[in-house]
Amino acid sequence: MPTHEPDFRLDGYEAVNDHVADQFWQHITIEQDMLTLLAEHHTEDGGHSFYVMHNRAVTWGIPGEPQLIALHLKRDSAARTFRFTHKELPLPSMAQSWLIARGCPEDKILLPAGMGTTPANQATRALEQRLRSDGDHFALLTSYTHDAEPIETTVLLRAIDEKAPLPFRVLLEEVDTDAWTHTLREGAFATFEAATQWWEAHWNGEAIPLPAVSPPARHTTAPGAPALPAHPAPPRGPSR
Repeated sequence: MPTHEPDFRLDGYEAVNDHVADQFWQHITIEQDMLTLLAEHHTEDGGHSFYVMHNRAVTWGIPGEPQLIALHLKRDSAARTFRFTHKELPLPSMAQSWLIARGCPEDKILLPAGMGTTPANQATRALEQRLRSDGDHFALLTSYTHDAEPIETTVLLRAIDEKAPLPFRVLLEEVDTDAWTHTLREGAFATFEAATQWWEAHWNGEAIPLPAVSPPARHTTAPGAPALPAHPAPPRGPSR
């Protein structure tokens, strides 16, 4: 995958205040040379820029941490100042969903060919489409990205609607490094305990299929929503 460093188009701009400047340095600028631009969109007036980026520096940090950054830059061309918001997320479709919820057109933030792996099948493409287009029904509880063979990511979501019959969802993305493709599947669970049992079994090497999502529902995630603290997070990664 190419390693294009992002251009934030901030020449002549300053952060709106010292706090924003410190936060931008801490979360973005300090690792800019380790960021690979996957997708970007800029409004015609230059007031807003949206980025999906991969942070290679994460691979040297805490195992399993999300490796993608969604960044929304907001510029005041008259004052020559900028603000920003960002979110670290485990899947491209979740980063895109976060940016779409902040005003980025969906078709402008899709990953171009060669940026990341290609969906292996129509089911993966359809699930990613749902994750991008509906960003307000599920909150992100935790995730684990395993970036060595076998490369895969698990994500645990919880429905915002407390009356949802299957409130816990697990996403499983698996990468085929020979074909350079990925599959994304989803399982639905009635309880946190059931989701946790699957999570632990999976990372212990047990080949347990994800339970089907039935009846069909809006398969969405609100990566910007606060995690709901009714339960502790499950074990994050492999013990095998």
